[in-house]
Amino acid sequence: MDRRDFLRAAAAAPLAGAFGASARGAAAPDWAGLRGRLSGSLVRPADAGYAAARRLFNPAYDRIRPGGVAYCESAADVAACLAFARAGGIPVTARSGGHSYAGWSTGTGLVVDLSRMNAVSHAGGHAGGRATVGAGARLIDVYDRLARSGVSVPAGSCPTVGAGGLTLGGGIGVVSRKHGLTCDVLESVRVVTADGRVLDCDATRHPDLFWACRGGGGGNFGVAVSFTYRTFEAGQATVFFLHWPWSKAGAAVREWQAWAPAAPDELWSSLHLTRSASGLDVEVVGTYLGGAAGLERALAPLTARLGRPARRYVRTVPHLEAMKIMGGCGSRSTAECRRVPRTSFAAKSHLAYRRLPAPGVRALVAGVARGGRHSVLLDAMGGAIGRVAATATAFPHRAAFYSVQYYQEGMDRAWLRAIHADMSDYFGNHAYVNYLDPDLPDWRSAYYGANAARLAAVKAAYDPGRLFRLPQGV
Repeated sequence: MDRRDFLRAAAAAPLAGAFGASARGAAAPDWAGLRGRLSGSLVRPADAGYAAARRLFNPAYDRIRPGGVAYCESAADVAACLAFARAGGIPVTARSGGHSYAGWSTGTGLVVDLSRMNAVSHAGGHAGGRATVGAGARLIDVYDRLARSGVSVPAGSCPTVGAGGLTLGGGIGVVSRKHGLTCDVLESVRVVTADGRVLDCDATRHPDLFWACRGGGGGNFGVAVSFTYRTFEAGQATVFFLHWPWSKAGAAVREWQAWAPAAPDELWSSLHLTRSASGLDVEVVGTYLGGAAGLERALAPLTARLGRPARRYVRTVPHLEAMKIMGGCGSRSTAECRRVPRTSFAAKSHLAYRRLPAPGVRALVAGVARGGRHSVLLDAMGGAIGRVAATATAFPHRAAFYSVQYYQEGMDRAWLRAIHADMSDYFGNHAYVNYLDPDLPDWRSAYYGANAARLAAVKAAYDPGRLFRLPQGV
């Protein structure tokens, strides 16, 4: 511990005693004491606004009733919350965007909500610039603020996902083949640890914790409150949506998986096989960091094999507009993009380390064709993602060709479990930690591969008392 860390820890230590007896004592948690120590606000079940404060993006978790939701405005607020949780034996959960697939950004104890810690700033020019982003910033606000400086960072598509959770799990996104995962451009992260220290982590300061924060999953090692990323110059991008009839589904899987991971780095694409109320659909969507002519050249090998799409949409737009389109809110204002409707869904995932053979292609297509409303999304990897060693960050899936997300409307997991079981014969035991799956039996290996043991060592070093607990916690 350096002198600065010592002083921060010394300042936070008295808070633990201020909240009364420990978990072994009989005193009730001092919620009023916590409220008085926050520069932010604490919402309790009897307070106005509690119904909204406890909600996640997925309405399926509305039944969970936290003892309190603390809207933190500083690292000191977070440290006070952790001291309160330690002193009272209160379960504590951090929340940035509230998009946890398993609902694990809420709980019955104290929710540390970071949504007010959402500042986004940029320093430096287009080349070599840095963005500092609060953990509670939503992706649409990160994209919007950085666009004013003509830059961006590689990140996901959903406008209301929090920067914190995305980064900590790795951050597969729509420009990752060119610019890497979100965690690949992370240069430093500020973390409040279980004992109340506020640590600035990078390649030289607390390097093991920095490594773990680049793909080790949120909620495991501390509460990350701020991130500093390298930025890239954001120019024009061409977005595309191509549709083929369902009769082409098998050929689309076969040809797309051979083409997409080896396409030029500027091209990211996703193959969607969907069964909806309007029927079955085959769609390839994507972004190309360049103009329409370059996109057409990159698409030519795919369309030559699949034939002309039945429907197509291609448009070259500024980078911010491209991110909005990929997030489903194209041509809307940033404020409107923040109001993405809440959706009830369930999901599972795989990472494809080899291409599907013919029986696997048939199994996938047949699984989507089964009754219900659901999709399978294959997101291309390769490019810059694969040029990072599997142990360089905590995200281990560098050699994967593509990620696979099985997405089900509603919370009935029967279809998910069936198709996931069928496809495990071909994809094996690999999953993406940002698509948390409460069904996974061997989740350590699936999420973290050979990096699991090192993550466990980081956990033991920074949270030996296991203040941060998840059903699938490191």
